[in-house]
Amino acid sequence: MSISAATEKRLLTEDEHELVVRTHYPHVSALDRDALTEARRRLRTSRDKARDVAHRQRREIRGKADARGARPARDNSGTEMKRRIFGNALKRVNRELARFAAAERKPSQAEIARRALELKRANRVVHHPASGRTAHEGMTPQPSDRRTVETDPREVGRVSQFVKNSQAKRDS
Repeated sequence: MSISAATEKRLLTEDEHELVVRTHYPHVSALDRDALTEARRRLRTSRDKARDVAHRQRREIRGKADARGARPARDNSGTEMKRRIFGNALKRVNRELARFAAAERKPSQAEIARRALELKRANRVVHHPASGRTAHEGMTPQPSDRRTVETDPREVGRVSQFVKNSQAKRDS
């Protein structure tokens, strides 16, 4: 679940809010590597502090630890939310730093070899023409001597009568 900008502004101090706002999309892509590294360091420090305070407050609520302030803690949801805000900001900064690293990374020898093999397979040239029709492809089809016109079954008797008459005329 994402956290709204209004919630971030309400829970964080001015310096913390400025740090977190710089990690949102349009601003984070404008930062260079050094600024991102510094932001990551500050965010980790702030996140760890919020985590530790939330843990202490949780112990105070359960009665396992003495109160550190004038009043014992009754709720630590604000501190937990602060920890989540810093954690999300840290994820955004780490993702941007990973993008920098991926852009500058040199390919490994295995990746180079795979790429070369892909190029080789893509550019295969057939040096010999195909042999054409050969014996291993099966028998050669022979044209049929049968008539292509079928006789209507109703005409069978008449045709055979006609054939007999024409043979008789030829014989005589």
